[in-house]
Amino acid sequence: MSERLSVLKTYKLYVGGKFPRSESGRVYEVTDAKGTWLANAPLSSRKDARDAVVAARKAFGGWSGATAYNRGQILYRVAEMLEGRRDQYVAEVAGAEGLSKPKAAAQVDAAIDRWVWYAGWTDKIAQVVGGGNPVAGPFFNLSTPEPTGVVAVLAPQRSSFLGLVSVIAPVVATGNTAVVVASEESPLPALSLGEVLATSDLPGGVVNILSGRTAEIAAPLAAHQDVNAIDLAGADETLAKELETAAADNLKRVLRPQPVDNADWSATPGTDRMTAFLETKTVWHPTGALGASGSSY
Repeated sequence: MSERLSVLKTYKLYVGGKFPRSESGRVYEVTDAKGTWLANAPLSSRKDARDAVVAARKAFGGWSGATAYNRGQILYRVAEMLEGRRDQYVAEVAGAEGLSKPKAAAQVDAAIDRWVWYAGWTDKIAQVVGGGNPVAGPFFNLSTPEPTGVVAVLAPQRSSFLGLVSVIAPVVATGNTAVVVASEESPLPALSLGEVLATSDLPGGVVNILSGRTAEIAAPLAAHQDVNAIDLAGADETLAKELETAAADNLKRVLRPQPVDNADWSATPGTDRMTAFLETKTVWHPTGALGASGSSY
């Protein structure tokens, strides 16, 4: 029997539910921890970043308007599909981070568990951070959280999958849409995540994934007038300062972890990353005339 040629995987961007090559036509080599070639990844351009923002904005209305319970169902379906591709992610994380197979498997399992954890929060976060407020007067005063909008997310550089999930899941669980810049040195798990999202029930454009030079892609996202917030998890100190300055032009929300890109992604996440990209809407409503018998309602 003659030897067959292996079919090498072509990694592509994930934008608007589709898999375009970079508008520039450029790629760059991705290597493992020992310098061995793994694949060519698309080198995204500023045009790719702008296209991703357009896709995210288009998807925002439908995703933010879906019921929280429905969002939870969709995100849980993503977790199911991640579980089915577990072996693939173990291999990619092992190559990306130079880990043994057991250690990579532990990272992948933790990432899938974290995705499920955030999926479970979709219909609970409003009860935790919202509620009725006591006021001195004949009014109902109710506060409810609403998604900020389009969020640019710089994925952690060192944690190619667990860190990636830890920054994407809280953004979309609360009804935002995301433009994600994958780890520059280890983008393959992120690009593979796009394949899972495309074949799940997640609407196209809710998550858009770009690979390439983090600083090159992040600059136009930070300055973009239709991006409402930015997560600087994958920026170094110098880049973070530059992006904060650019983001101030349209009063973006900025989440800047301290210290930058040195988080312990295995720690219990808490709700901070969900509340970071929520706005609180407070509504006052008259209770009606209050007489001896109580409310007129």
